[in-house]
Amino acid sequence: MIVIRGNSASGKSSIAVGLREQFGRNLAIVGQDNLRRVVLRERDRPGGANIGLIDLTARYALDNGFHVVLEGILYADRYGPMLRDLVSAHRGVSRCYYLDVPYEETVRRHAAKADAEYHRHVTPDHLSDWYREKDLLADGLETVIDALSTLDDTVSQIMDESGLDQVLPVDR
Repeated sequence: MIVIRGNSASGKSSIAVGLREQFGRNLAIVGQDNLRRVVLRERDRPGGANIGLIDLTARYALDNGFHVVLEGILYADRYGPMLRDLVSAHRGVSRCYYLDVPYEETVRRHAAKADAEYHRHVTPDHLSDWYREKDLLADGLETVIDALSTLDDTVSQIMDESGLDQVLPVDR
């Protein structure tokens, strides 16, 4: 199981997709945005229903033999207890990563996204409101990856450190 956290526009979803492209089938992507915003249409608030749904979805995929990439902003104060429980309960390898990208770079990356509809709903003001500098989980659970790491380098690092580069995918 791989957990990828960081601020908006830090590269979490791109890394998750890159991991799946490199690994192949049998790797489930559990995205906070999809479950919270699309499935539940819920605001990100303490104690939100999405926290339990994320946990259940990740556990279900793991219990059914999938490798899991769980990605999202996943603020430490709201999601930290669930993430620590999930990592603690997982019988296999768990690796957690935090993408440490400065606010100015998140704005630049956000502006480079091609989705015009997204730009109408998410502005630099939203990014500023959501931004939390170094929102790390307690107990040094995460490896910090800085903004200088390229997408390919980050995917390679996670593949190597998680051991996914040594696992054969299952063609489901």
